[in-house]
Amino acid sequence: MKKQILMIVMISTISLSITACGKSDTPNNTVNQAETTMEESTDLTGTWISEESDGTYQEATITDNYIEINWVTPDSASLYWAGTYVAPSDAVDEYSWISENDTEKTDSALLASSSETKEFTYKDGVITYEASALGTKKTIELKKQE
Repeated sequence: MKKQILMIVMISTISLSITACGKSDTPNNTVNQAETTMEESTDLTGTWISEESDGTYQEATITDNYIEINWVTPDSASLYWAGTYVAPSDAVDEYSWISENDTEKTDSALLASSSETKEFTYKDGVITYEASALGTKKTIELKKQE
C-alpha cells in the first residue's frame, strides 16, 4: 500500500512539474507587427538614369534636399536641371514634388532648363518629368541605379 501511495505522489509531482513548464507568467498578447514596426519613408536618394537614345541619356543625382540632372553623351555631361528636392515623409508607392530651379547653377549652363519650377513624379520605381530642348518636349523616365 505504501508503494501505491508513493507511486501516486510521484506521478502527481511529475504531472505538476510538466504542467508548470508549459505555463507562462505573462499573458499571451497578440501585437500587431505594423504597430510595433515604424515604416521608413521611401528613399529616392541616389543615382537615377534614363534609357539611352542616340548615344545620350539623362542622369540625376538626388541627395537629402537637392536634385541635379545632366545630359550625358559619350564625351561630356551638361547640366540640365539643378533644384530643390523634398523627400516623402512616409513609405509611399506614388509621390510627386515641385522642384525650384537653382538659377545660380543653371543660368550659365547652355543646355539647362530655364523653367522656374519642374514637377517630378515617382511611381512604380520610376521618376518622370517633362524635359524640353530646342523646341522639343519629351517625358523622361529615370530608373534608380543599384
